[in-house]
Amino acid sequence: MINEPRASLSKRYYNVKCAKCPRLANFLKVVRTRHPGYACRPVPSFGTLGSRLLIVGLAPGLHGANATGRPFTGDHAGILLYKTLYKFGLSSASESRPGDDLCLKDCAVTNAVKCLPPENKPVAAEVNTCRTFLINELEAVPSKGVILVLGKVAHDSVVRSLDLSPGSLRFKHAGEYALPNGRTLVSSYHCSRYNTQTGRLTTEMFERVFTRVKEILR
Repeated sequence: MINEPRASLSKRYYNVKCAKCPRLANFLKVVRTRHPGYACRPVPSFGTLGSRLLIVGLAPGLHGANATGRPFTGDHAGILLYKTLYKFGLSSASESRPGDDLCLKDCAVTNAVKCLPPENKPVAAEVNTCRTFLINELEAVPSKGVILVLGKVAHDSVVRSLDLSPGSLRFKHAGEYALPNGRTLVSSYHCSRYNTQTGRLTTEMFERVFTRVKEILR
């Protein structure tokens, strides 16, 4: 079951017919031809918008969220994330699979770019265009809430969405910045296959970030 936004936040930004980024729209058409069973559309956030924790990644993966329609689901990127969410009491299960009944608890997950980019690399114009949707999601995070960003692209887009300067709030693993309205920005390396298999991001490093997030939320 995919949790729906609260009634007051029910405006569905993720129009499945969105084609604001021509390169991405054309790429999705190509991928849909190769993989007719894949979702191949803008991927909505998962969880309840307005929760105290919002996690922001980069973009859907080809065989992951682009296929399943749920962020960080179906490929390697979500393995560490959902295990960690479950360990810290933020998810009802340690794995996210298409068609399951997993629910997030006071948490939502989204991406800075909603559509699959070629080679998983959105260009600046695409990040900028998709920021309109990200702004709406960020505005739903309540006072004393936490925005956890995974990776530099997501970090910089979130910072710009808040009308702040990435030069002043630089990305770093386990970085922490106070935001307006009593909210907090926390940064982590992305839980991608590359980062976890090379040891750039270990389970212990990721869990320490979530320990800090939980401390802030308490």
